[in-house]
Parts: sequence; structure tokens; C-alpha cells
Amino acid sequence: MNQKSQSAMEYLMTYGWSILIIAVILGALAYLGVFNPLYFAPKANPGSCQVFRPNGAGTSYDINLLGVCNGEIPEFVASFPGNPASSQINLGQVSELGNLNSITITSWIDIPYSQSSSEWYDIVSKGPWCTGTFDTIIMQGGEISGASIGACKEVEIGSGITSGSGWHFVAYVANSAGFQFYVDNRALPPYLISISQPFPSSSYNVIIGAGSYGAAGVQDYNGLISDVQIYNTSLDQNSITAIYQEGIGGAPIDLQNLVGWWPLNGNANDYSGNGNNGASTGVAYTSSWISSYAQP
Repeated sequence: MNQKSQSAMEYLMTYGWSILIIAVILGALAYLGVFNPLYFAPKANPGSCQVFRPNGAGTSYDINLLGVCNGEIPEFVASFPGNPASSQINLGQVSELGNLNSITITSWIDIPYSQSSSEWYDIVSKGPWCTGTFDTIIMQGGEISGASIGACKEVEIGSGITSGSGWHFVAYVANSAGFQFYVDNRALPPYLISISQPFPSSSYNVIIGAGSYGAAGVQDYNGLISDVQIYNTSLDQNSITAIYQEGIGGAPIDLQNLVGWWPLNGNANDYSGNGNNGASTGVAYTSSWISSYAQP
């Protein structure tokens, strides 16, 4: 019996370090998402799916999806370094957004970095500071909470997203009666604030990843953004759920009312057929994003 115990101890002494090293390596690979089945899933190339408008940009008849549009996850997502670096995707004025009475904006976001509680971080914005409705989706600090602050009508995504919690689907739906937020497949309490326009009709540019107002750099987003969709209508909850369930590689579901579609899969091009391509500043397109994503 003693000989067996001695043999066992000698085995552990000989091979124990090897087993420990293998366990550490496996743990590191799991942390990096290598064992996530999506890591091996087919990935969509930039521009593999897009909206075809045979009658030109701005038209809404005889349009359809063209290419591989069955929900493959993207190869790349947009990475914004945040402060103190100045990073953004400038979409220009986007003429289709002028004088809207209703609007829907959806996106996937991941906030892997610690945020400062004293600064704003914008996902999609348009308009000046404190002169009407602006900043359709804003993040403040590492935790997002719903609020409307005075005449500025600063609107934030509701609670449930914190730094390091992985990918989340967010949606903003507004009309003249007020606005509603969604996080993942959850509708947050509606904000019944009378607003003359859900999006400013002024000549301010539409910006992804930063504010279109104030000093440069103070509200730059710090994290990952993918699949930004903008519609010129307030989609109902069933439509929001459908977009969410398509996942991060999902295509738009309401082509008739689609204003712009920026998958951010390797570039800032608009694949809605309306030609509102963005100009990237300080933005990287990374393929190392899958580990924190779970398919809905």
C-alpha cells in the first residue's frame, strides 16, 4: 500500500506541473472566448449584405436586400478608444433625417472599459447643447440610467448595462409624444415628454461615438459599437424584438422606412442604399470582439 502511495506521489511530482500548466492555458483560452462556438462560426465579410434601391437613393419602392443576409456575425466591429483620444464616425447631415416626426435608432454596444462618472459618452448624436432634443442615445459613466434633465432633454439608456458586462442591444424610439428605450429585449419605462421633433432638423451632423456639440473629446464613446440602424418611423415593440433576435449580424427589417444602416463591419459605409457613408476618425475595426457576445 505504501508503495502505491509513493508511486502516486512520484507521478504527481513528475506530471503535476504539466497538468497545472495545461489547466492554466485552457483557462486563458476560455477567458479569451476560444471555446465560444461563435468563434468558429462563419463571419460576414464587409458589405456582404446591403439594401438595393433600383430607383436610387431616397426611394422607397421596389427595394430589397441583396447578398448574404441571413444573420452571419460580422467579421469586424468598430472600436472607439474614448478619452483623451478624439474618435468618431461623422455621417454628415443625413438629409433623410430632417423634419422627422418619429424616429427609431438601434445598435449593439459593448462597454469593456471603466467610465468616468463625470463625463458623457455618446453612441449616436445630432444637435446643439441645450437647444431642444439632442443626443438620441447617451451613456453616462460605466452605468447607463434613464433620465431627462431640464430643458436640455438629455436622454439616456435605461439601467442594466455596466462596464464589462458584454454586448447589449439598445434601441431608442421617439415621436412627438415622447420616447421609449429598450435594452436587449426589455422595454424600459417610457418617457412621456412632449418634444417638437425627435431629431433636430438643423444643419448639425449625425455622429456615431461622440457628441456633435461642445468641446472635442469630452464625450467620446469608449468601447465597441456595431450594426447601427436608423428608421424614419417609431417601430413597435414586436419590431424591436425582431431586430434584437436577429443578433449582431442582423439586417434591417423595415426597408421602406430605413434611413441608414451602418454595420461597422470593417468600414463606416451606409448599406441602406442611401449613400450616407461615414468618415472615421480615430476608430479601429477589430476582429477580437466575439468573446463577450452571446447570440440572443
